Amino acid sequence: MRLSVLTGIPVLEISDQTQELANSLISSGAIPETAEEDAVHIAVASLNGMEFLLTWNFSHINNAFKKFKIIKAVEDHGLVPPEICSPEEFIGD
Repeated sequence: MRLSVLTGIPVLEISDQTQELANSLISSGAIPETAEEDAVHIAVASLNGMEFLLTWNFSHINNAFKKFKIIKAVEDHGLVPPEICSPEEFIGD
């Protein structure tokens, strides 16, 4: 029953470019080496043209001090970064 809710939702592609962008996020200091999965999460969203990346990860992704570095690293690859926010911020009032 729960899986039927996911019908029609596309699975985002993970390409060779994904790891390249994830590595850039780490080498630029936007994401720490110990959080490679977070870098991949950002890379997948960016490379697939997502407008928003919703996360409760305030340590490495939805962090005011990290967002600037994340945006710059993504833009340096010629991509438009997704708007990073928590689900609560996305829904608003």
